[in-house]
Amino acid sequence: MKSLFIVGNWKSNKGIAEAHDWLRQFNAKCQMPNAKWKDLAIVLCVPYTLLNFLHDQIKQLNLPIVLGAQDVSPFGDGAYTGAVSARQVKEFADWVIIGHSERRKYFGETDEVLAQKVAQAKTAGLNIIYCVSDENTVIPDGVDAVAYEPVWAIGTGKAETPEHANAVIAGVKAKTQIRSVIYGGSVTPDNVASFLAQPAIDGVLPGGASLDAGIFAALILASQGQALQTL
Repeated sequence: MKSLFIVGNWKSNKGIAEAHDWLRQFNAKCQMPNAKWKDLAIVLCVPYTLLNFLHDQIKQLNLPIVLGAQDVSPFGDGAYTGAVSARQVKEFADWVIIGHSERRKYFGETDEVLAQKVAQAKTAGLNIIYCVSDENTVIPDGVDAVAYEPVWAIGTGKAETPEHANAVIAGVKAKTQIRSVIYGGSVTPDNVASFLAQPAIDGVLPGGASLDAGIFAALILASQGQALQTL
């Protein structure tokens, strides 16, 4: 079985109380007899406001989760009011998403700005998940993983076909030599196995499906051909 990369993206959702409740529920799922997640890396990308809290709680509960941020400043430390530098993120997280389609659409981020963010993240020692809309998207040097996210599939409930996603991801790999490329766009427990059965797809980037701990746990188990059972 190939190693899988599951990246949950909470986007701009949840406060501390809601995050605490999510952890409680997810921890309960981890204690189930069939919750044996091998050959699997789970990254949870959350708002900046939750990084400190989740960093401590995940360590305390010994959960099989690594933290990621959803963005990073294109600048280092200094007079950049409102920005969070890569060095600051690195205190709590090991991964960061850069170039998500929502950042490009709503915040006008250009390839130049995104390349600056990648450079800052690499200098700080962060691992980078770089989002692309197709195999022709420019990918800066230093990226660790790529997420293929067709814009029309983000948050719409309409996923790409596994076969076409596989073709695009194979194209990305051929052009970049990046070994880990995942699919994002309306991924659910019901369709995740069909994507991961494709030879070029190394994992998934669920958004809405990561907000509910039970659904996220079911998605993780489904990715390994298992069903979520109760104690």
